[in-house]
Amino acid sequence: MKLKSFGVFGNPIKHSKSPLIHNACFLTFQKELGFLGHYHPILLPLESHIKNEFLHLGLSGANVTLPFKERAFQVCDKIKGIALECASVNTLVLENDGLVGYNTDALGFYLSLKQKNYQNALILGAGGSAKALACELKKRGLKVSVLNRSTKGLDFFQNLGCACFTNAPKGAFDLIINATSASLNNELPLDREVLKGYFKESRLAYDLVYGFLTPFLALAKELKLPFQDGKDMLIYQASLSFEKFSSFKISYAKAFETMRSVFGCKGF
Repeated sequence: MKLKSFGVFGNPIKHSKSPLIHNACFLTFQKELGFLGHYHPILLPLESHIKNEFLHLGLSGANVTLPFKERAFQVCDKIKGIALECASVNTLVLENDGLVGYNTDALGFYLSLKQKNYQNALILGAGGSAKALACELKKRGLKVSVLNRSTKGLDFFQNLGCACFTNAPKGAFDLIINATSASLNNELPLDREVLKGYFKESRLAYDLVYGFLTPFLALAKELKLPFQDGKDMLIYQASLSFEKFSSFKISYAKAFETMRSVFGCKGF
């Protein structure tokens, strides 16, 4: 049976569960796919050229995580779907028309929400993941505010119709989303007292990082605010990516069930 290689680019990358869940799908669906896929983590130096690395490694597809999603958008031969709007790519697929970029973070995040009746959201951070989430939430009719430590990257959000801030804005937000990398360094993305003020009037604290109780989520727990980590989002976006890796032979719903079984995630 033909072998195909896949992977996930990131820095850091050792925490990623993507190889676990994707390899489970490649093993489960190899007969339907007609090939055996192998998916592995790829630690990229920060100065690396993603497209060159992708081709050099002979990959058929890859996911992209921190901090390369915006850079991946710039090197694709073609961009499809909501990735065009959010200028952020987390899925690369080698297709007939070259290296094609997709974004499955946006829909993956929305599908992961247990409730869908939020009116507004505050996104902390302005990177590739934040862009994808802002696009999806705006599309769903939410009022979106973005708080970033600097003005870098905020033009995109302003053009999208988001309220943008470099200092903590006043007001209450249903959904507080940590889309920064602070949790990977075991830090809070905001001053503790400021964050407590937001949490006291919020309905959900959501951290895109998964696998442990981050300081952001620990504070929410302390205040008895419902909270959620990025585990469900990971599996939803991964199943959407796998659908593309399989050339749509395997639906994302089928991939999700397999990934959930090895990760212990709740279902639809």
